[in-house]
Amino acid sequence: MTASRRFWKDAPATRAEAHFGDRVVTCFTGRPANADAMLRAAAAANPQGDAVVDGTVRISHAALDAMSGAVAGGLASRGIAKGDRVALLVRNRWQFIVALTGIVRAGAIAVPLSVRASRNEIAFILENCGASLSICDAGKTGTLPDTMPRAAIGGPVGGSFEDLLAAAPGMTQPEITEEDVAVILYTSGTTGTPKGAMLTHLNIVHSCLHYAHCFALTAVDRSVVAVPASHVTGMIASVYAPLAAGAATVMMEKFDADAFLALATDERMTVTILVPAMYNLCLLRADFARHDLGAWRIGAFGGAPMPVATIERLAKLLPNLDLIQAYGSTETTSPATIMPAGGQAAAPASVGAPAPCADIRVMDAAGHEVPTGESGEVWIGGPMVVPGYWNLPDRTAESFHAGFWKSGDVGRFDENGLLYIHDRLKDMINRGGYKVYSAEVENVLSFHPGVAEAAVVPRRDPVLGEKVHAFVHRSDPNLDEAALKAFCCERLSDYKVPDFFTFTSEPLPRNVNGKLMKQALRDRVAEPNGPADRRQADRTSPGRSERG
Repeated sequence: MTASRRFWKDAPATRAEAHFGDRVVTCFTGRPANADAMLRAAAAANPQGDAVVDGTVRISHAALDAMSGAVAGGLASRGIAKGDRVALLVRNRWQFIVALTGIVRAGAIAVPLSVRASRNEIAFILENCGASLSICDAGKTGTLPDTMPRAAIGGPVGGSFEDLLAAAPGMTQPEITEEDVAVILYTSGTTGTPKGAMLTHLNIVHSCLHYAHCFALTAVDRSVVAVPASHVTGMIASVYAPLAAGAATVMMEKFDADAFLALATDERMTVTILVPAMYNLCLLRADFARHDLGAWRIGAFGGAPMPVATIERLAKLLPNLDLIQAYGSTETTSPATIMPAGGQAAAPASVGAPAPCADIRVMDAAGHEVPTGESGEVWIGGPMVVPGYWNLPDRTAESFHAGFWKSGDVGRFDENGLLYIHDRLKDMINRGGYKVYSAEVENVLSFHPGVAEAAVVPRRDPVLGEKVHAFVHRSDPNLDEAALKAFCCERLSDYKVPDFFTFTSEPLPRNVNGKLMKQALRDRVAEPNGPADRRQADRTSPGRSERG
């Protein structure tokens, strides 16, 4: 029995199993054979219930099952066989889900791509994975290599996605084992070229079962897909997990606070996952309280802590909403930890408890587990951890050890068994020999009621080596440096208090997946004649601020 069972005492039965060669992981004993079988079972249990909602398009679970079979047959007619890679360059719309589930049913491997990726980025991924076909939005065909076979949505007859969908589902489905790769998701590549994480059927099934249990998902739930479905969070938390529970996925092409609130009201949304900044953008709407959000019971979030002010305001406006932080990555097929129901307010900075089948250790540089309360690198094991990266054995060997994925995150467990993430190892600031974890400072800043979001980066210093520079997006335009420094001084060691502040009334830069683009902030600080230096005459004096 894993330590996480004390948080999830009523979770389904588990046992130790050998997978992916020499790994031994804790698995759910009663589980679907593969991701396709999981959705087939949901369709059989709730055939007429909504599966996909996209504007005026409503697709039942039975219809989705039939459409998936048709696409699988269409792929087979184009020579796509088990294990072939099929790229998916489609925005958040119903065709993304139908194509994804059809590819998986065919035994092929789906390779979702960001619709905001450049032609060069797409070309690299397509060549790296050896894609045989790309299913794409008609407007994105120009970003594909000229020689890439494609099936465009609304494309010419004889080579369109509609042709695939019109095919007879008469193919003989290949045998799909749970260790077969179902999806390759490419990481953002912030430390180099993107790596293709191989999500197997075993990985996807266990992540869906984790969400189903921890969120108590049922067929009556309705999930709004407000983050990109091509990202692991969108694909697993917002698409696959609800569908596997027989619930509905409501597609939203691009997040907009007003449109989100209207859609959530009209569709009686019960569950969604957003980044904290999205919640704050919703709360900034003057008509927020006029929306009927009474059906909303799970508000999941990740990527950053939720400010206490946001938690308190949401609790007041939506007393039935349970805010739940989850922590994971592409390599963990989404959730590795989930905050137990009702626990976020008491531990707002925690990312929660290990998911029922997760095995999480905090290790020092020598590979030794550290005592409770001490910080180290977070290693993650379990059946949801991918076997490695596509065609990159050396990079796989660097990042995985004895079945554990070495996250590169610095964290600690508290005495209650909840995990806290302090920083990325590479984001640690060395201020005159003192270690400053940027995430720790960001957490403190985020808890100020006048801060919508914050990011901390190092600033070069000729004496100390590095100093602490904070970028702060204010929700309170009257918040000033003196008040924020005093707030930090009460909660941080003096060497951790930011030396420099940049205030802005605009959100901080994020990529398509909602991740903070710290490199852009580092570049801004490092630029000799950049905005920070032009507005800040004394570059080395602490306490000087820039306001935007």
